[in-house]
Amino acid sequence: MKKRKKRAKKGEPQRVTHAVTHICLGETNAGKLSALDALVPVYLALCQQYVTLFCTEELPDSFHAPCFETSLSERWHRVAIQQGAGTAKSWRTNREAAYQDYLDTLAEYKEQEADGQLPEGAKEAEWREWNVPLLREICIQANCNVVKLEPSTESSFDYWLKISTLDKGAPLLMPVRLADYHKEALTDPKTGERRKINSSVTLNRWNGAWWLTLSYDELITPQTAPEAPVIGIDVGIANFITTSDGKHYGSVNRRLRQRQKRDREKRRRKAKLRKCLEKKGVPKEKLPSTASVTGQRLSRHVRQEINRAVNLCYEEHGIVSSVGCKQQRSRVPTPRRSARCAIMWIARTDQTSKRFAAWSVVTRRTPISMLRRILPVACMMWNCALAVTDQRSKPCSCAIMRSGSRNMGWS
Repeated sequence: MKKRKKRAKKGEPQRVTHAVTHICLGETNAGKLSALDALVPVYLALCQQYVTLFCTEELPDSFHAPCFETSLSERWHRVAIQQGAGTAKSWRTNREAAYQDYLDTLAEYKEQEADGQLPEGAKEAEWREWNVPLLREICIQANCNVVKLEPSTESSFDYWLKISTLDKGAPLLMPVRLADYHKEALTDPKTGERRKINSSVTLNRWNGAWWLTLSYDELITPQTAPEAPVIGIDVGIANFITTSDGKHYGSVNRRLRQRQKRDREKRRRKAKLRKCLEKKGVPKEKLPSTASVTGQRLSRHVRQEINRAVNLCYEEHGIVSSVGCKQQRSRVPTPRRSARCAIMWIARTDQTSKRFAAWSVVTRRTPISMLRRILPVACMMWNCALAVTDQRSKPCSCAIMRSGSRNMGWS
């Protein structure tokens, strides 16, 4: 049984993993690439089997015994099990969160219906079961048992990537040449030496080319100066972040509103077409999807804009690390859901320091996705305690944090 890593105590160095992405493997000859391409369909098919197994029948287990026949080696089989378990674990976590949101929305609907305060045209929430994820993109998350990165000593390349294939005893040697910004990221600025690269690597295939992702660990000790200033943050929609000194970070500009309007109209047209075809008896698997590539790009663009706003706010106030935004559904919360989340945060910060405090005044006009994205970072990272005031109070959400702190993650 794998031991769980202990969480570092206050003042102790904490381990942060950094990724070095977009390393192109374009200098490999066609023969080696064809051998790697022959490995992909067999590996992805095995991963898909374990994803389906862990999503429908069994709980995700990276140490699950092999139960499917394949032409891959035992080491590749183990890597496929680990990747399938990781994908299924993320899927189960997201599904449970969505189902909990559905239960909260349904409970709020029942309360309003019992009190006779149900808005006109309101409909009871319906739960739609999630589909099992399909591995459409080519992605291999491998470890040193099947893919090994070896430093180059007698060539113009920086590394050699040794990959085991379907042919036993005939591994591939793919040259890896780093760009200047890759070398800068992998060099320790204090010592000037190359950092120790982790043994796990990721291989992706985009637009006919193979790309490599490396990672390294860094030990960081969070430090907060006693005279560090305090800044208040308000989370909004027109401006993503507004600080107590009057600065705004990130906004929904005119072009972004137009893109969102076009995407909404496109989804409505697709929904009407889907409904008409469904009435005509077209099978469900042949109905067009309401999702689109432009909608996914728009969602990704919005997340990046929020991410930039948070990082810019951190940089201007002396906070070293950055925050990555996860996908969240933008929906207006009910007091029941907001209070539930706040109570959960209080339970997690019960044993933290009482020197700092973060207050969240939650109303119907404050999106819960914004609170989940910003307040946990502002509260949990800097050992704050969270308190919830009356739901009928003035709408605002303010996090009090100390500049100079470092974002170390939360659970």
